[in-house]
Amino acid sequence: MPQTLLINPTITSRASARFPLALLHLASALDRQGGSRIVDGNVDRDVVGATLRALDEQRFDAVGLSVMGGPQLAPAIAVSQAIRAHRPDLPIVWGGYFPTLYTEAALAAPYVDYAIRGQGEQSLVELVASLAGQGLPLERVAGVSWKGEGGVVHNASRPIAPDDPARQLPYEKLGDPRRYLARTFLGRRTAAHQASLGCRFRCTFCGVAALFGGATHLPTAQRLERELGYLKYELGADSVQFFDHNFFDREADMIPLLEVMAKLEMPWWCYARADALLNLSERTWELVRKSRLKMAYIGAESPSGKMLKEIRKGTRPDQTLAVAELCRRHGVIPELSFMVAPPENTEEETEHTFEFIRELKRINPASEIIVYVYTPLPESSRHEKDRGKRASMPLRDLHGEPVVFPSTPEEWAQPRWVDYACHADAPWLTDALRQRIHDFVTVLRCRYPTVQDMRTPGWAKRGLRTMASWRYRFRRYDRPWELDLANRWVKLRMPQVSGL
Repeated sequence: MPQTLLINPTITSRASARFPLALLHLASALDRQGGSRIVDGNVDRDVVGATLRALDEQRFDAVGLSVMGGPQLAPAIAVSQAIRAHRPDLPIVWGGYFPTLYTEAALAAPYVDYAIRGQGEQSLVELVASLAGQGLPLERVAGVSWKGEGGVVHNASRPIAPDDPARQLPYEKLGDPRRYLARTFLGRRTAAHQASLGCRFRCTFCGVAALFGGATHLPTAQRLERELGYLKYELGADSVQFFDHNFFDREADMIPLLEVMAKLEMPWWCYARADALLNLSERTWELVRKSRLKMAYIGAESPSGKMLKEIRKGTRPDQTLAVAELCRRHGVIPELSFMVAPPENTEEETEHTFEFIRELKRINPASEIIVYVYTPLPESSRHEKDRGKRASMPLRDLHGEPVVFPSTPEEWAQPRWVDYACHADAPWLTDALRQRIHDFVTVLRCRYPTVQDMRTPGWAKRGLRTMASWRYRFRRYDRPWELDLANRWVKLRMPQVSGL
């Protein structure tokens, strides 16, 4: 029976390691017709060594790596190169966000043989079976791109499919799953979980929209209760961080899921939209309160209605203000993200966003604010349904030259492109604006330290808050040298970097 080695290249610290949910879903699909083994680089810190040992201990028909862009690329490259040198005959498959968004770049590498685009469970099962001579011909495996004699071949796309409600994730493949439970502001043993898949909205900047093309599938209430019950009663989890791309969908569909959450009473965090929360009835909000929702990450993106329309966000600035007040009344902390420094009207839009953030803080001081640099996807990375539908201005750097995106994984792993993938920098930013953004964020996070910071002592937070108060009050953001100096010692948590 086909055997597959699944690898999660290192992307975070050991303390921040969470369940490798993508690999667990792949393993549950692969094990129906074969077998699988997982190497998690966030736990096995020598991911190259752990991979090579696994290859020596067991026969595999293929190796699959789940690859995000940004900081996970360098470890993915290193482990792929090591596999190729150790076992030149073994097929290497990349799946996940990076090969979906940048398929040609992934397959430009000599150590990547196949790229899976979009949802990977069925595609990988069929690909591995095909490679083992037990399934469909390679060219008929949907969702796969590969290297043919005449160049890269893109097989037909595979639409998103609902998950099997009877499937169970093979947590035992991780050794002791309890080591993935973490102390967060939600609880002492927070578990990561993904209930639904995809998002029905088509924001042009979003990798989820590029991955799933506006499709989404929610779980049944029975499956959600079974899965969360296992986390709570078998593993001892006391809280949940949902990695759903958009937890709150249509209200009628959400009520059965919220009833499960209200029954289990596990504090939780999730992604949400302002319009979805505003449309909930008071009765549903009562369920939300009973379920103990503690924080919702809401993509506010911009205070500009024009920009929100251009990126197909589907929300309005007034809804962002309204949801901040709504969350205040219901005891939910809104974690609002913004994208500053767009390619057009860069400085004006950035300053407008700073003022809008101040208004949000006035309405709801508990609002958490995440500031990113706007780094749109290349046209070629959008979902095939959306390519070419909206004419957009070509991206240009500071010198007026067109932005040329990388064409290999090694180029994408360069620091400036890692920053681009992480929404930390863009080719059109001036040094002055880059510093301005840094200074504003420094003053803001010192004036309002995040509740997610469980490490910094209360006295240190109070001290930083006092130090930053005058700067915030009088908008004196420039060169906050004293706050930068204090942060060398205190090192406040930055949710946009470390998450929960």
